[in-house]
Amino acid sequence: MNEYDGKKFLTNKELIEDDGDISLRPKTFDEYVGQDKVKANLKVYVEAAKRRGEALDHVLLYGPPGLGKTTLAHIIAAELGVEIKVTSGPGIERAANLASLLTNLQERDVLFLDEIHRLNHAIEEVLYPAMEDFSLDISTGKGAGATSLRLPLGKFTLIGATTRAGMLTGPLRDRFGVICRLEPYTRDDLVRIIRRSARLLKIEIAQDAAGELASRSRGTPRIANRLLKRVRDFAEVYNVGGAIDLGITVKALNDMEIDPLGLDYNDVKFLDALINKFGGGPTGLDTLAAAINEDSGTIEDVIEPYLIQLGFVARTPRGRIALNSAYEHLGVKPSKKAAEQLSFFDGAK
Repeated sequence: MNEYDGKKFLTNKELIEDDGDISLRPKTFDEYVGQDKVKANLKVYVEAAKRRGEALDHVLLYGPPGLGKTTLAHIIAAELGVEIKVTSGPGIERAANLASLLTNLQERDVLFLDEIHRLNHAIEEVLYPAMEDFSLDISTGKGAGATSLRLPLGKFTLIGATTRAGMLTGPLRDRFGVICRLEPYTRDDLVRIIRRSARLLKIEIAQDAAGELASRSRGTPRIANRLLKRVRDFAEVYNVGGAIDLGITVKALNDMEIDPLGLDYNDVKFLDALINKFGGGPTGLDTLAAAINEDSGTIEDVIEPYLIQLGFVARTPRGRIALNSAYEHLGVKPSKKAAEQLSFFDGAK
């Protein structure tokens, strides 16, 4: 069942554009690799809801992008045996859009709301009674003649996904009965994902090549699958039969400027500017953005999180500081001033 609201296309099916190749997405909990604790708990909650014949409690999935939040939402719906409708926070512009979605849900259906932290606050107010009481409050008329109607809804499950759980308001977050944090994947789990994807794509890949890909995938399945497809292109051009071995994997990743830790050109450019142009910091975000000709929002949301996770960069009240591991990775010796700053920073920790 599809709907068209005049501007946004809302569908209960995945689109090709949604987060990569559909064929690579696992369809069941058993096919889903990694996130073992989250997966084990969700299996219990889903099975219990099925046995009671009730809608699953509302679920919030949060964590860095590319870890499988959308995939988990579709698996939950499939395991429950119900339909799923997919939309996003920015895609719901008016209360009428949300009302149309909610009133078209069948009993126990799943509504997947991606980027829920970007939901308009006025829309959020409409969502509260829908989540808590499974009803929709509709105001009719204006002024003294205004009346309020309460429209009952079928009991449904809202699955919200966000990369920024801290931006959710307290009242919205508290209405989720199941809250799951997704963590970056281990190298072994990524190897399993890469080998599974290779089988689905009918690609022959050596174990050591899969390990090299996993090491440079930043703990993220989406990146692992994207790199696998690009290495496949190199293998088809340079290797007889198109098999992926360690040599062609290293060549492809090096040509794409992805280093052994998974840092790309923009990451290295950021570190180089912070260390070589600004002496390791502290340097303000806007100054760094101007130095590398990049948007400050992109630096904050895309470049910095992985560098902070690696322990290469620290955010301080005075600005960004490059840490010892960043100097070691670039093969640069800290200046005397930077070394003093780093010793002070280490002592403060």
